[in-house]
Amino acid sequence: MTFFKKFKKVNYLFAILLLPSIMYLMLYSGEHKFTRLPFVGPREAVLNEDGKYDTNYHQIPYFEFINQDGNKITRDDMFGHVYIADFFFVTCPTICPKMTTNMSYIQEKFKDRKELRFLSITVNPEHDSVPVLAEYAKKVHADTKNWDFVTGNKDEIYDVAFNGFFVSTMRDSIAPGGFLHSSMLILVDKEGHIRGYFDGTVHKETKEKLTDAIDILYKEEFVPLKGSTKNKIEQKR
Repeated sequence: MTFFKKFKKVNYLFAILLLPSIMYLMLYSGEHKFTRLPFVGPREAVLNEDGKYDTNYHQIPYFEFINQDGNKITRDDMFGHVYIADFFFVTCPTICPKMTTNMSYIQEKFKDRKELRFLSITVNPEHDSVPVLAEYAKKVHADTKNWDFVTGNKDEIYDVAFNGFFVSTMRDSIAPGGFLHSSMLILVDKEGHIRGYFDGTVHKETKEKLTDAIDILYKEEFVPLKGSTKNKIEQKR
């Protein structure tokens, strides 16, 4: 083997062994043009001991509901998971079937990401009992390993919708089905921050914008914000 070939081989080995480390250092300490998703909702500056400020972003408040299998599902169960939430009701004659179809599309597209979860919260808990939700889940062919259809106290549902997810829900005798609620599919990150809203009645928006946002959100794990973070999920006392 000539000197040139030996030199070329050493360069290849050097690149293979060191390139991952170099990329890691660039992502964590260098400048990069990676796009991050915005944080939705109010935020506050937190003063650190070193005199510098970090930002606290809005987090979904604690909730506790019951799913189609009769199991308790809480905000803390969702912590550590990227998830998509929506508000619906079983007898909805208008937007809910479209929203559920698009949620099913996302679940199928990302079926290899077992940690991705889906949360559908009824706005008509008086009708949508556990058995009703179980039957609905079967009807729409949902994989309930990571998709929960939940019910609970109506006041608590409406409160977390408005103050947590920033969407409106209400009974309305004039509205089709008797309820008004948002058509948004809400993307939430692993720390309970809202990272985007997507119209669940528009398949193109689901197929393009929401799928892209999910990909970006997972990539953010490898391109973290510089500096320390103050965001932690507040545990229920």
